[in-house]
Amino acid sequence: MNKIRKGDEVVVVVGRDRDRRGSVTRVFANGTVLVTGVNVVKKHQKPNPNAGVAGGIVEKEMPIQRSNLRLWNPDAKKGERVGFKFIGEGAARKKVRVFRSGGEVVDR
Repeated sequence: MNKIRKGDEVVVVVGRDRDRRGSVTRVFANGTVLVTGVNVVKKHQKPNPNAGVAGGIVEKEMPIQRSNLRLWNPDAKKGERVGFKFIGEGAARKKVRVFRSGGEVVDR
């Protein structure tokens, strides 16, 4: 179970995009995450007439390290660390994500 999942709202805590928020589009196996509107770079693209791609300079979102992100807590209005907690007893026991500062459950 990952601490940051697809669809989560996250905030960047370090780097040039610090304090920017966005939604997670994709989580990669190597520990990087693709976030909408964060880490946008300009890429020089070669034209490919066979695929119908025009050349030029395009803006593209690049992956960012998972360690540079915090999950957005809408109640506290800030990014917070996430941990895990087991809720329930016996067969109904369930593992959930919780905010480390207050212990509130993330998955509502």
